[in-house]
Amino acid sequence: MVSESDLEAALDTVRAQAAGSVEGIFGPASMTWRIDREAVIFLGAGRALLLQLAHPWVAAAVTEHSRTFADPIGRFHRTFDVVFTMVFGSRDRALAAARRLHHRHAMIVGRLPEAVGPFASGSPYSANEVAALRWVHATLVDTALIVHDLILPPFSVEERERYWAESRLFGGLFGLTSTDLPADWESFAAYNAAMMQSDTLSVSAAAREVAGQIFTGGRPWLRPPRWYQALSDQLLPDRLRMGFGFAFDEGDRKAAERAVAWIRRVYPKIPTRLRYVGPYQEAQSRLQGKEEPGWATRCLNRAWIGRPQLDDRWNR
Repeated sequence: MVSESDLEAALDTVRAQAAGSVEGIFGPASMTWRIDREAVIFLGAGRALLLQLAHPWVAAAVTEHSRTFADPIGRFHRTFDVVFTMVFGSRDRALAAARRLHHRHAMIVGRLPEAVGPFASGSPYSANEVAALRWVHATLVDTALIVHDLILPPFSVEERERYWAESRLFGGLFGLTSTDLPADWESFAAYNAAMMQSDTLSVSAAAREVAGQIFTGGRPWLRPPRWYQALSDQLLPDRLRMGFGFAFDEGDRKAAERAVAWIRRVYPKIPTRLRYVGPYQEAQSRLQGKEEPGWATRCLNRAWIGRPQLDDRWNR
């Protein structure tokens, strides 16, 4: 378990390695900003969510403690608000967001309602458990790079190592220490490969219900287009795709491939004012000494985080 004192020890390390008080944890020269500023990274949100749900603890936590079904857009905004504050916020706001997230996670505890994979019925779960946090962290880091390299020129080996070194710092915001995470990119890739084959990832009935509500059920006006679900399915290992019960046929494969081909042609031509997410542009304004972002950035922020700017509410 990551206790409050464990988190503070990890945050001390993050603070010491942060780019600066105004620059935040990573800063404008980082690989993290270079990747996470791209709006196209959202193409991987479906994959990351499904991989997280494939862990029985995460699926149970979402089912029993989340408002995903009642308020899906609100859940989207809250999730990206926390992540973008950690990545693009000032140092103090990023650390405050990490504390707030840990506090939320501390209340997410329970017991599995059924036996799934290696986990017995009634076995306890907690959102602040190291193994669960490590897997959620891994899905975010790995998916962001996969989608970036799918649409934009792929990174070199050296750039991947830089990205992973920064991702270990990002893990510190969850309370994960250097001993909790793989030492380099090769070890991280090996961890992911092992997890994909491990029965630790076993799709439960709860996971199938959540995925079904998001991709095929619930509110039709919120349902993602066919090509988006097809792409999310295509980026999963076969056994997990089958576990979720997704019917991925030749038509789905072609839909995903057509979408990727079109996005590759169009996305690089989009002006960066629209292509880069609002919180990144707000961070750029902060670095220029501006107290508030401009109206265009405020509009983009409403789409990404549900409000006009990253503020100090994490300190309250």
